[in-house]
Amino acid sequence: MKILKAIALLLDYPTENLLQHEADLLAIIDQDTHLSAQSKQALFAFIEERFAMDLLDWQSDYDSLFERGRNLSLLLFEHVHGESRDRGQAMVDLIEQYKAAGLEIGIKELPDYIPLFLEFVSTQDLDNAKAWLMDVSHILALLLTRLEEREESYAALFNALIDFSQAQVNFDEMQERVAKEERDDTNEAIDKVWEEEMVTFGGDQTANNACSSSISRPSEAQSRVHEMPVQILEPSKVPPTANQQ
Repeated sequence: MKILKAIALLLDYPTENLLQHEADLLAIIDQDTHLSAQSKQALFAFIEERFAMDLLDWQSDYDSLFERGRNLSLLLFEHVHGESRDRGQAMVDLIEQYKAAGLEIGIKELPDYIPLFLEFVSTQDLDNAKAWLMDVSHILALLLTRLEEREESYAALFNALIDFSQAQVNFDEMQERVAKEERDDTNEAIDKVWEEEMVTFGGDQTANNACSSSISRPSEAQSRVHEMPVQILEPSKVPPTANQQ
């Protein structure tokens, strides 16, 4: 699934290496047969905007979006378990899912980091890839709505993922929920979190030491093509038909 690999790269931290592959990314989007024309145009516009920026400005913008506060965290389990102990077990379970697909996981990234998760999903066949994305569609839709609320172009990436999965999402409810939220990326909000949370040292290194953004594709024998994915998050309870704005 080249389109999922492309979206994973665009959603990861921008680097000089990424800038060298603009033509490749545009070609992958153009040749894709799974996204709607509207989603493709939004991705084209995203690349045009972001690749025209100074890299340092792009990196600074990325940090301000995804590294401040939790509302736009790119860690899936942040939106499900927060800092509870359940998150650690969920990490271990997800790592086991990767291993079951024959994927090599190193020590660089947390396993629920969305670009890494998309790398994994990109190794699956079409039906399985859609099923994995539908499994987390409630989180992707929430992030999409929050980005749209801030008028951020990164919304195009999450919109494409929802489009690809064909998950049915009630965006009216999402918008109502997000409209009531308080921003958690302001200096005041961040200071409040620091005051309320205890600083810990050491921590559980099990999950941290078993992560990476480097994934090798499974062999055909290892692939889960003929198996529907195990639910790793709150299961989607809607039929796989698109209902996007």
